[in-house]
Amino acid sequence: MSLELTILGCHSATPRVNAHPTSQYLEINNRHFLIDCGEGTQRQMRKHKVGFSKINQIFISHLHGDHFFGLIGLISTFGILNREKELHIYGPKGLKQVTTLQLKVSKSYSKFEIIYHELISKESELIFEDDKVSVTTIPLNHRVYTNGFLFKEKTGQKKLHIENVQQYPEIETCDYHNIKAGKDYILESGEVVKNEELTLPPPKTKSYAFCSDTSYKEDIVPIIKNVDLLYHEATFLSDREDLAKKTKHSTAKQAAQIAALANVNQLIIGHYSSRYQNIELFKEEAAAIFENVILATEGKKVLI
Repeated sequence: MSLELTILGCHSATPRVNAHPTSQYLEINNRHFLIDCGEGTQRQMRKHKVGFSKINQIFISHLHGDHFFGLIGLISTFGILNREKELHIYGPKGLKQVTTLQLKVSKSYSKFEIIYHELISKESELIFEDDKVSVTTIPLNHRVYTNGFLFKEKTGQKKLHIENVQQYPEIETCDYHNIKAGKDYILESGEVVKNEELTLPPPKTKSYAFCSDTSYKEDIVPIIKNVDLLYHEATFLSDREDLAKKTKHSTAKQAAQIAALANVNQLIIGHYSSRYQNIELFKEEAAAIFENVILATEGKKVLI
């Protein structure tokens, strides 16, 4: 099992030539998710070779333009590409209204069904689940209703301890599935071979927490505890903590404090304000609190 995150855009406010608004592409346990869809996301997807056809779920954190203005363009492109698979979009209430209106007015009809999952709860809730991955909301504190998202792999099957299995000639290949599923094996003699003898633990599951625009919020810590990778916005440095508080954003120091409290393995920060010309300052500030920190940059891939 593996997890790979591709940063498509990681800057705040308006898009610029070399500064694209928030969007991320996550591959986790053979599932492919788009997280936020700022203006120009589909161009970034092409540039960084993200497959359009693999995306069946899109997660929108909140209804500020730099996080969803690229959505209608992407939906329209799906139609032009003759997409037929249904598309599930998760985001705040109102998302369906605004996108449906845009499609209606522009007479952009498509063959595929769009299924909206509009979110209103201020408590953490499970919003997506299949046999491999679950997605839970992380309630955040911003100027409008906002959620982050926690992506977690589900525990897979055990692995065969093949050397031990081969000690029992009665065990055939057709028995492997039941053994990996956790069942003991009963020999013809009636002796029970315990599953623990025949298997090894399944691979460690991976997890990723995406914390979009938010002020410092310690009560998210239990939700994201011990995740492998945390993205936390860091719009400002501590020199502008007053502005961060006013606009309900975070500083690099505050993002690092959350990472330390949650005991995450690795922190990635982004959503930099355009007032800063040197983003290395964000890493310096965060690293003073939490050592394992990296900067989000366009096209960066993080593999866990």
